[in-house]
Order: sequence, then C-alpha cells, then structure tokens
Amino acid sequence: MNAKYSLILLFTLLLTGCNLEELPEATTTKGPIFSSESGLVLYTNSFYNILNGKNLHRADAMSDYLARKDSPAFITPGNYSAQVSSGWSWSDLRNINYFIQNCNSPAVPVTVRKNYLGIARFFRAWFYFDKVKRFGDVPWINKPLDVSDTEILYRERDSRVMVMDSVLADLDYASQNITTASEPTRSLITKYVAYAFKARVSLHEGTFRKYHTKLNLGSSSAGLLNQAAVAAKKVIDEGGYKLYDGAGVDRSYRQVFINPAPIGTEVMLSAVNDLALNNLNDGNWYWTSGTYGDKASFIRTFINTYLKIDGTPFTNDPAYKTTLFKDEVKGRDKRLQQTIRTGDYKRINAGVLVPAPPLFSYTFTGYMPIKWTLDDMYYDTRDLNINSVSIFRYAEVLLAYAEAKAELGTLTDADWALSIGALRKRAGITGGLTAKPTVADPYLQANYFPGITDPSLLEVRRERGIELCLEGFRFDDIVRWKRGELMEMEWNGMYVPALDTPLDLNEDGILDVAFYKKLPTKVAGVTYVDVSPTIAGKPNSQLLTGDTSGELTWLNNIPRKWEDKHYYYPIPSADIITNPKLGQNPGW
Repeated sequence: MNAKYSLILLFTLLLTGCNLEELPEATTTKGPIFSSESGLVLYTNSFYNILNGKNLHRADAMSDYLARKDSPAFITPGNYSAQVSSGWSWSDLRNINYFIQNCNSPAVPVTVRKNYLGIARFFRAWFYFDKVKRFGDVPWINKPLDVSDTEILYRERDSRVMVMDSVLADLDYASQNITTASEPTRSLITKYVAYAFKARVSLHEGTFRKYHTKLNLGSSSAGLLNQAAVAAKKVIDEGGYKLYDGAGVDRSYRQVFINPAPIGTEVMLSAVNDLALNNLNDGNWYWTSGTYGDKASFIRTFINTYLKIDGTPFTNDPAYKTTLFKDEVKGRDKRLQQTIRTGDYKRINAGVLVPAPPLFSYTFTGYMPIKWTLDDMYYDTRDLNINSVSIFRYAEVLLAYAEAKAELGTLTDADWALSIGALRKRAGITGGLTAKPTVADPYLQANYFPGITDPSLLEVRRERGIELCLEGFRFDDIVRWKRGELMEMEWNGMYVPALDTPLDLNEDGILDVAFYKKLPTKVAGVTYVDVSPTIAGKPNSQLLTGDTSGELTWLNNIPRKWEDKHYYYPIPSADIITNPKLGQNPGW
C-alpha cells in the first residue's frame, strides 16, 4: 500500500500496545488532526497495518490441504492451551474508536467527515470480525476507554449476535458513506471494498449459524446469506471489476498473484510492495526454502479435486489413484499448472531459463506451490519479493454470491454462468459453464462434505477451495462449514510406482527423484528419499501407503486431533485472571 507510506512516516499515533485491562489515555492533540481533511487522511492511514496484507500469502499454513514440516500446535494433542493462547489485544480498537469519537469538527464538511468515519468503521468491523472468528463472544466497545472505565473494562463478554449486528451496522455505514468508488493504486478502502467485505462477513456468519446448530441461531442464517448475496451483487453490477484474462488461460490466473502492481481489473484492495521504500514480502523465501517457513505443499486428496479441462471430475477415471505425477497434471483445470510446479514450469537462474520440477528438498508430497512465487531465483534467499498481495479481489465476490445463493436454494443457471462459469472459463475449462450441475460428485461427498447433497453447493465449495487456495480463507471456511474433522486428513502425496526407480517428474529427459528402503546405486542428479519404516532406529515420517509402491504419506506418526473446542480459540489465561467475568470458551 505504497500510496500511504510516505504519509504514515510523517504521522505516528501515540498509542502503545495494550490489552483490554490496560488502555492508555490518548495524547494526540486533536486540533491539527480533526480540523482538516489532510489530518483525517493521516489518521485513517494509520489503520491499514491492521490488514497485515503482506503476510497473506502464507495465511493458509494451517489448513486441511497443506502438508507441512510439523503438525500445527493448535490441533496437536497437548500442545495448545489457554496458557499459550494469544490475540486478546485491543490497542487497534482504541485507536479507531478515538478517531470515531473525535471526528466531529465543524471545520470539515459533513460529507468529508462521514467518508473518513466510514473508513474508520470499516476497520472497526475488520477488527471485530477477526475477534469473533477467533473467540466467539467478545466485549463490544464503541468508545476509547481509559483506566477509569472499570465497569466496562471488567464486565462479561457480549453475545455473538450483538457484536455481529454491530459489525454489519459499521459496514452498512461504510458502504453508504465512503465516497471513493474506485482508487487506481488499489491500496485504499473504497465503497465497493466495503460492499465486498460485507459480503464476506455476512456469508461467514450466515453459514456459521446454519451449520453450528448448537448456537440455536439458524433462524437468522437466511437473512445474513441474503445480505451476502445483495452486497456481492452490488459489486458485480456497479463496481466495474472483471476477472483478468489478458494473459490467456495458461497465465492469467497466476499473473494476478505475481504482478508487482495490482491488476486493477480484478484486484480491489492490495498490499502493494515498493522496492524504493524497502517494503517487500517473503513469498519466494517462504515457499522455496528448505529451512525457512513451513515447507508447505498440497496433499493429493485436494489436487484430485481439480477438474479435467472438459469440466468433468478427474476422479471419474477409475485409474486416478495410480496415475503418475507427470500424467495427472495434464489435461486439467489450467489453474493447477499455475498453482503448483508441473511439467512445463521453468525458473530463471542467473538470467538463464531452466526446468524446475518439484524439489524434494522442499516438498513432502510432490505438489509444490508456485502461486505466490516469482520465477527468478534471485528472490528466493530473503524477503525480496516485489509482487503485490491481494486482500480483496473480484473472484471472491463471485464466489460469495454463488455460495450465498446456493445455500439459500435460489441459485439459477444465470447465477451459475455469472460466477462459477466465469471463473472456470478463465481457467480454460470448456464444459459446464452455463448451467448448474445436476449430479453430486461422489468424491467430494466421500472426502469432504458427506452431509451435502446439493450438486451446486458441492461445486461451489470445490471452486472456492481451488480459486482461493493459499489466500487465507481455508481454515475459516472449514470452521464456518463445521467441517473441522478435515484438519485430520492424511497428508498424502504423489503416487510412487516402484522403489529404486528414478522418476522424470517434468518429462525433460532428466531424472529427478527416487524412493528407496535400501539405498541403491545412485544416479547422478537424482534426489533420493528414504521411505523405510525407521531411520537410525527412529520412526520415519516419510512413507508409502504400500510396501513397494503407493502414495507418499508424511507425518502420520504425529497425531492431529480435532475437537469441537477448536472452533474457537481459548481466552488467554492471563486475561481471565485479570477479569474472571470473561469466562473461558467451552473445552478449554
């Protein structure tokens, strides 16, 4: 968001880190800030760090479709508790509420004030949506507290319904009062970003209430889903966005994620990197390093959900379970080759374009992500990436519209063509673009959503997983659909046809990897992976499902266990000690 950085350097709000029980008095002089539009600009620019956009490329590190070097502590039995929980921090809220309370100077025209109040209320909604997703019930606070406000500081939490009603009221105000409809840098909040956020929030809350039946809030689900559909349609009809297709079906999807400047036709809000300001991200370092980051790769169960190019399920082929990597990536949804390393993927090494198959010094499964990585190896060594990171894009709006309508049972063929059909067309898929499906995919039902029988809803969820992968939505989706058990899914990888047999993964004539239990005579240039049951007397984490062939598996010896308590994080123990009225979330 380089449009703001030079301004933010001139203006630092005098707030320190705090929790709900220790909130400092603001010391900012009101006059110069609140009596001019330039002051309001400077103040509201201080809110953007809340978005944490530059790290979104790794926000799916805890999800059902990624294998990684370790089991997430949150779902590893005995590894997470209220003693180590975090997130109960409120300084950002005080900053926002201080602005809302004091943005009332008659020296600034009413319309201008309302615009910046709309931006502030957008960020308050962002703050609270994050808190509700994490903790459930939380205190709703709409004023800048100080230490004398003991009645509020030490009271119980407010209900989810009350807080989310307030969040949606903030977003209604924002969408109706923010005056900017389009902003060329895609680094600032606009009216249609506010509508897109309302669609995101309403969809999340509507489905959460629908599937979490113990809350007894199902009667309000339809109203929220309708709000999601209406807000999304507002963006579709008026926002002026479209899916980027300027680089063809083979490149357009990935270009959205590796371009230095946001592709403004599709990207609505972005964390824009700037080399001159040394504002960069660590996309390559995180996704290519064998030591830094999570060494995260997709599992085969998820890769199987990518359709064939004709729009039919890949898993309809009875041979799919034993299809070799070099063959399974062919003739598929074009997003697959733009999301992982496949046969024709190449990288730049010291100015020379070279083949780049999956590297088993990094990947445990063979399905190595490229969605956020730049092709030049120069960027691999530190946080050097110059590509912008999208926070809102039009594709999500289309998916929110389709899902809300499918959940309501009102999705039409025209809705399907407008949303899912358009996304699949951009991905090169040729079939099933104009009419919603009539047959439920048994693979999706068996592996992901056994309780869903509606073919359209199943396909919308397939599309959401594929289109939005690695953009930070997956864990929240699993939570709102009440499918936490997916977090226990086996971390499986590509099919290995035989031991001691080097494989050419990208068909460039160079052998890449071989799997063994007793090290054979080595072939130069081949990476050898030991899949013996034990190594040096200790259990091996990298195995095959069969004795001498089968799918790779990773880290089955470390349990991952989902319990209902994991739908919320625990309130940190220190905060409950300070205010026992907060109570603890169930199971923690």
